[in-house]
Amino acid sequence: MKILAIETSCDETAAAVVEDGRRIVSSVIHTQIAEHRVYGGVVPEIASRRHIEQIDPVVSKALAEAGETVQGIDALAVTAGPGLIGALLVGVNYAKGLALAAGKPLVPVHHIRGHIAANYLAAPDLEPPFLCLVASGGHSLIVDVRGYTDFVVLGRSRDDAAGECFDKAARAMGFPYPGGVELDRQARGGDENKYRFPQPHVAGAPLDLSFSGVKTAVVNFLHNSAQRGEAVDIPSLCASFEKTVCDALVSRVFDAAAATGARTVCVAGGVSANTRLRESLLAQGERAGLRVVMPPLTLTGDNAAMIGAQAYYEYLAGHLADDTLNAVATLPVERGAPADFAG
Repeated sequence: MKILAIETSCDETAAAVVEDGRRIVSSVIHTQIAEHRVYGGVVPEIASRRHIEQIDPVVSKALAEAGETVQGIDALAVTAGPGLIGALLVGVNYAKGLALAAGKPLVPVHHIRGHIAANYLAAPDLEPPFLCLVASGGHSLIVDVRGYTDFVVLGRSRDDAAGECFDKAARAMGFPYPGGVELDRQARGGDENKYRFPQPHVAGAPLDLSFSGVKTAVVNFLHNSAQRGEAVDIPSLCASFEKTVCDALVSRVFDAAAATGARTVCVAGGVSANTRLRESLLAQGERAGLRVVMPPLTLTGDNAAMIGAQAYYEYLAGHLADDTLNAVATLPVERGAPADFAG
């Protein structure tokens, strides 16, 4: 079964053709990073306008690279939430019109479910149940994936997401948007034990996270150092900060694995591209005797292939949309049926 998937939840306009939820036939991504960099972050109105301009050529290119036409596709899928509402509406309305014109079924997909499904593309033998650490600019979750469309959140960040924390700390250090990538690069040449920051924790909720404290600690450290005229070892600051955040993420997901008896741990989301996080997960997985699965770097950011992968299982579950499909800005990962996206 071939699904044409569309993703426009933030600042990437993406389309892909995915077969049986496991094989990427084509994948096209148009990113807006360079345009948003001047503002230090994504400007929703600009993102929406660029999606309008790019969605048709991106979809056309994905079909052409797959050697397919819309009529040759079995179903269409689209990210219907969560995300920037204006950006989501571009993809949802385009997909609704295309599905209606072609007479094809339309599958709405939850963006975070899509990130988790990127692991099916990385490891074709992977099947639920497993645990997944979702770490991105907007989400930090530990998810018990009990079935392809059955998700239970075991832990979450109570404030800043890990990716947001990385980007804000990087901005304070003077790195351009998106700063998390440069922070990761700088950390490779630093001493991770040179600076100490508070360990994120939430009293009474051992699997939950709180990153606002460590973010504020970095900002205050930089401010105080500047006032005293003290030089800061930026690579070591990056390494120390990165260690604090990644250790918190890794410890929580393996604590959850011990509590649930899970034998497989996955990771998903933009922060899953972080070098320290990937190395730590693999090392801890080896010590614990657990399998660790992670998507390739090309599938860590927003893309439509992951949406096509999850859409296959939503389709099998009968989760098809009608003309009441709408976009939603916020939606828990546990909810992803068409009724949750109804207008």
